[in-house]
Amino acid sequence: MSTFRPNIDQIAFVCSATAEAEAARKTLVHIYGACAPDEAQVIVALGGDGFMLQTLHQFFGTGKPIYGMHRGTVGFLMNDFRLEGLIDRLAVAEVSSIRPLIMSVIDSNGAEHQARAFNEVTLWRQTYQAAKLKISIDGITRMPHLICDGMIVATPAGSTAYNLSAHGPIIPLGAPLVALTPISPFRPRRWRGALVPDRSVIRLDVLEAEKRPTSASADHTEIRDVIEVIVRQDAHSDSRIMFDPDHNWEERILDEQFRY
Repeated sequence: MSTFRPNIDQIAFVCSATAEAEAARKTLVHIYGACAPDEAQVIVALGGDGFMLQTLHQFFGTGKPIYGMHRGTVGFLMNDFRLEGLIDRLAVAEVSSIRPLIMSVIDSNGAEHQARAFNEVTLWRQTYQAAKLKISIDGITRMPHLICDGMIVATPAGSTAYNLSAHGPIIPLGAPLVALTPISPFRPRRWRGALVPDRSVIRLDVLEAEKRPTSASADHTEIRDVIEVIVRQDAHSDSRIMFDPDHNWEERILDEQFRY
């Protein structure tokens, strides 16, 4: 992590499509002024976690750090909203780099697709029929048959999102791991997932794809009727996210593990 010294004339404000977020954006622009995102030194995002993910994707690879303020529903990735003291908060904020997963997909028509995920790659059954998957890690079959509603491959950033709801493990930020978490596993019934090194290449083959159609998503990008999904970390690019030092990301993840 590092600190960041912003230029007050080089801040862009972006917001989700809600009245609350738009009102906050207009007020902040009135107080601090603003520039266009492509000219900005820092992006201030106003909304919830979903909008933060959209913003991370939008500015991926630009090197622009993103400071979120909570004006949405879920705010795990956001800082508290306050109108006052923004410049001072940006000056002492901690900057974390996060690397996304790359999802490479082949669908039932043989078409190839690729998308990135900062939170998770997820496979879901498309019908009443459970999905049937084969899991391979670095070319070695680790589970020849898994019957389930779906499968999550979660980053540390995404481990407290859908992964946690599916009873997957919380991964500390900076840990070189991804979580493989089954959704409602039927066979083998007692398998609860695995932690694998983030350098691993994870392959998920959809078995009996015509009978058990399955979709795959990387954050907000969904592909239908997939037959093969390969997931690996993007080791060459990242996005930067900013947190107040009194409630930084590592502290949030640690705190989440002791909630009861």
